[in-house]
Amino acid sequence: MGLLIMLAVLAVVVWLVFGPIRAASGRRGSEALPRDPAMDALRERYARGEIDRETFERMREDLRG
Repeated sequence: MGLLIMLAVLAVVVWLVFGPIRAASGRRGSEALPRDPAMDALRERYARGEIDRETFERMREDLRG
């Protein structure tokens, strides 16, 4: 029974140590998707008002291939 409690305490300590580290890095295992610089640039242009919605949608579809 003592071994079980020690394992539970160890699991909690590991979770407390590595949880914030993973959260700070912004990645949680396979959830993190690679960023697409071209799509980011397109979103920025749309946000700044350089292109209209129709152009944004057309260019987004082109980027998706």
